Amino acid sequence: MSAPARPAAVTNLADGEWHRLHPASPLLRGGLVFIAVLGFVIANLRERAIDLFLVVFAPDAERFGGNGGQSGDEWANDPVGAIVMNGLVGWALLGLVVLIIAVIVGFWLSWRMHTFRVTPEAVEVRSGILFRSHRSARLDRIQGINVNRPLFARLFGTAKLEVSVAGQSANVQLSYLGSALADGLRADVLRLASGARAERAATQAAAVNAPGATSADPSTQPTEPAQSAGPTHRAEPAELPAAPSRSAAAGAPLTARAGGLVTHRVDEFLAPELDPDLAPPESVVHLPLGRVIGSTLLGGSTIWAIVLVAIIVVGVTSGQPWVLFSFVPAAIGLVSYMWSRITKSLRYSIAGTPDGVRIGHGLLSTGNQTIPPGRIHAIEATQWVFWRPFGWWSVRINVAGQSVSASNEAAQRTLVLPVGTAADVHRVLGLLLPDAAAEVAPFVSAGLTGRGEGGGYSSTPRRAAWLRPFSWRRIGWAAAAGVALIRSGALLRSLTLVPLARMQSVAVSVGPVDRALDLAGIRLHTVTGPVNAMLPVVDRSEAMRLFERLSEEAVERAASDTTHHWGVAARADETTGAAEAGHAADTAPAAPEAPNRERPTDEPPEGPVR
Repeated sequence: MSAPARPAAVTNLADGEWHRLHPASPLLRGGLVFIAVLGFVIANLRERAIDLFLVVFAPDAERFGGNGGQSGDEWANDPVGAIVMNGLVGWALLGLVVLIIAVIVGFWLSWRMHTFRVTPEAVEVRSGILFRSHRSARLDRIQGINVNRPLFARLFGTAKLEVSVAGQSANVQLSYLGSALADGLRADVLRLASGARAERAATQAAAVNAPGATSADPSTQPTEPAQSAGPTHRAEPAELPAAPSRSAAAGAPLTARAGGLVTHRVDEFLAPELDPDLAPPESVVHLPLGRVIGSTLLGGSTIWAIVLVAIIVVGVTSGQPWVLFSFVPAAIGLVSYMWSRITKSLRYSIAGTPDGVRIGHGLLSTGNQTIPPGRIHAIEATQWVFWRPFGWWSVRINVAGQSVSASNEAAQRTLVLPVGTAADVHRVLGLLLPDAAAEVAPFVSAGLTGRGEGGGYSSTPRRAAWLRPFSWRRIGWAAAAGVALIRSGALLRSLTLVPLARMQSVAVSVGPVDRALDLAGIRLHTVTGPVNAMLPVVDRSEAMRLFERLSEEAVERAASDTTHHWGVAARADETTGAAEAGHAADTAPAAPEAPNRERPTDEPPEGPVR
């Protein structure tokens, strides 16, 4: 009787069942810190460890003989020395073994009790040993999915998946999953959130219930891999080759397995963050290394670095050593920030995928973010004055759940284009606003560098120069395809785009000076983020007209917005197109037996219309 085969590895984590994380998750979450602390303690006690062996194996050594002297007093005041002097070495080793076992058992229990599942409605996570917690992230509230691969996690072939949800501290993390499983789970969650799977299930159910449908029809078969009902048996070959020696049989498979694992890890390290088959090459934006380094050195941080270096030099030359303790740590932190900005921009890519905009970055520790359609509340392209000769721009966005006041990693996710040319800005805006890209494109160039009434933007009255003496000529607004565009700034040029379907509110502000000059300011409220959509000054009567227009159009756009279920909309378009093509084919006139050379110009062409 043959033994039952091992159960197949789980490849579908979005089947509604509870699953566990990668077995190495406890080690990656807290075990590395424990190992580092243990190594630090051992490194600092290496001399005591040597003395310990001398005491145990050479008790008559001169250091521990007689009255002990100063060395004995030193050991008596040291915890390790006290253990040795009191003969508690055995108990100390036993306590250390118990501590290590307790940590290992704790890690195993934390992994055992940490489970998750993905249902058609939410992503749920249960965790905790003594105090249990159950978190749920609704799919219709998902703002994006981030997959991060730190360096040590990549060594184990794992990745951290984080589901960003609208709300304060509402994100759900799965640390860690297998690298391939994390990519597959991201695609499944986005497909569930888009409504495509529910639409496909409804279509399959209708096809099954239709007259004449059979279960053998491959179009009605489920697309998810089914679980095996029982153990499977592998067919035995008719003739087996000669068995190798025991050493070869034991060593060859292990060597082959280790070599395959190393090769697989190397391929993962060298593989691009974005799969070339996932997006068309023309939609992918890359950053040259020289541009990344140059933009960082010409950024605002460089000014602060020069100021700090000047203060340190002046303080040292003037005999003020306290300057070193005050400003050197700040200079080190600033240099570290600039270095991290450069490293995070390496291997940067942004591209449009079927599930949304995919942004990837990193060299050793990599990360990528997928933003589904309809989740971007505001976009801002900015240009620092030192970048102007090179034509460089950066693009930031406002997404629910990502705030600049949050962690540095969360703030980094709002930067979708660290530095790029004007052409890159056009391509990125086309990815972030796919439904309005064609209508908005003519206004982008004038919004980036234009002034006055050119390019379809409004003009600002000359009296606004009392409040904005350097930028009043650039201030203006335009609107196209449900997107409001605001340009402003002199030293820091900016172009802000706000989809009206996701605008929260609009406000008009008139201060005492504004009232005297017959001016006003308009603010478009969105979710919290780095983008501040504000028209600083505008004619007061024009501000009231703009207020009414934006208020009405925002309500209309929000009522007709269907981007939260982009998969259903795309499938509906495909179904409508196929139905229209089939109807045209059915109603097309039959071809005559002989070719008709004279056909009326208003007669539809033969064949399906697309």
